[in-house]
Amino acid sequence: MTDQNLAIIVLAAGQGTRMKSSLPKMLHPLAGAPIVGHVLATARALDAAHVLAVVRHERERVASAIEADFPGTVLVDQDEIDGTGRAVELAIAALPEGFDGDVLVLNGDVPLLDADTLAEFLGRHRGTGSAASVLSAVYDDPSGYGRIVRSDAGAFDRIVEQKDATPAERAIAEINAGIYAFGAAALRDQLANLTTENAQGEKYLTDVIGLLRAAGSEVEAVPVAEPWLVAGINDRAQLSEAAARLNALIVRGWQLAGVTIDDPTTTWIDLAVKIEPDVTIRPGTQLKGATVIATGAVVGPDTTLVDCEVGENAEVRRTDGTLAVIGAGATVGPFSFLRPGTVLGADGKIGAFVESKNTRIGEGSKVPHLSYVGDATIGRGVNLGAGTITANYDDVNKHRTEIADQVHTSSHTVLVAPVRLGAGAKTGAGAIVRKDVPAGALALSVAPQRNIEGWVEEHRPGTEAARVAAEARSGERGK
Repeated sequence: MTDQNLAIIVLAAGQGTRMKSSLPKMLHPLAGAPIVGHVLATARALDAAHVLAVVRHERERVASAIEADFPGTVLVDQDEIDGTGRAVELAIAALPEGFDGDVLVLNGDVPLLDADTLAEFLGRHRGTGSAASVLSAVYDDPSGYGRIVRSDAGAFDRIVEQKDATPAERAIAEINAGIYAFGAAALRDQLANLTTENAQGEKYLTDVIGLLRAAGSEVEAVPVAEPWLVAGINDRAQLSEAAARLNALIVRGWQLAGVTIDDPTTTWIDLAVKIEPDVTIRPGTQLKGATVIATGAVVGPDTTLVDCEVGENAEVRRTDGTLAVIGAGATVGPFSFLRPGTVLGADGKIGAFVESKNTRIGEGSKVPHLSYVGDATIGRGVNLGAGTITANYDDVNKHRTEIADQVHTSSHTVLVAPVRLGAGAKTGAGAIVRKDVPAGALALSVAPQRNIEGWVEEHRPGTEAARVAAEARSGERGK
């Protein structure tokens, strides 16, 4: 049920210079979703009546990503005035007139904070009736963070930034996580009192906390159970740390759901992946995008699947696949390359060193090894010999190859598209097929073998090959 008394503001305007990237920090991928997407997904899970995202740096790219994945999010443009306080001030102005509920402020670069933790935080804020609540964490090394200063009785007193802290205050391990809950009326009142009269010339949201305390309002600091929940991402080292933490949670979740994962440390699974019970994941496997794995399948080792479907009891080994469908009981690999549009039927096979693209392979059909099949339709019970190639590109256009049921090609067959092989047709070894082959026909394209006697001795004089050839020929003449 939508919480009509809740608005969530996601701060996503920062430049993120420490990422040293042409890609905006908010859009760096984490478990298959942009960093800011994780925060917005958490916001959506809280069923707030209003979700707003404040954007500025690379505005169009960030806004486009948000609108694509989270339609309905209100986008607020931060102006030339810097600071988190200004961002919240503009977002509050974008709320419906008269909104008097609670405002939850989240940072767009804190992706691991989950909805349950925030719901508990919000519930406590509402239960105490505080004008504001601050989410905090206890760090072994709090360097660089603002500290939570408490009274002798343990009540929240103030936030002090490290640069302004005394030695005793710097020794405090509880830090400000930068996540806040406010009553909307109290927040509006104090935002109006913010100034840019500081060294950075910015409006700071933390100053609102100080203004509320100075006005005699109650503020509470609520520590999270695990400090990593509020870890922000400012550089690529922190991104990799967050990715490892999130992946460990994802992998453990699938293990508890009945999936065997041999080596969690080398297995990477995106959030959108779906895996049924009794699947086995071997070491070195990456499951990305919207990949779906059906029960009984074995995937890996050393396999990457992106947006793929794997059927029941299929086996995929040492394979790279994107936008491919692998049928029930089928086998793929090792060293197979499945490009978009590959559909392998039930009990089919794509074997070692095979590349496929935009091809449907029928039930029980096999492409065992050393082949390329592109832009093809292959029927049931087909067996393509080693080195079979569909020559689908004429340097201008792509053409299709059609192979009917129960066709068998011999080794090193080249099918020059467009071409069709009828049901039950065969090809001879080394055949180059340029014309359609009728059902049940054998296609041959061979020239009589010609042996040129003495060629090596004449054209490679002085070589070891010429010497042994001469000896062999002399021996043959002496018989």
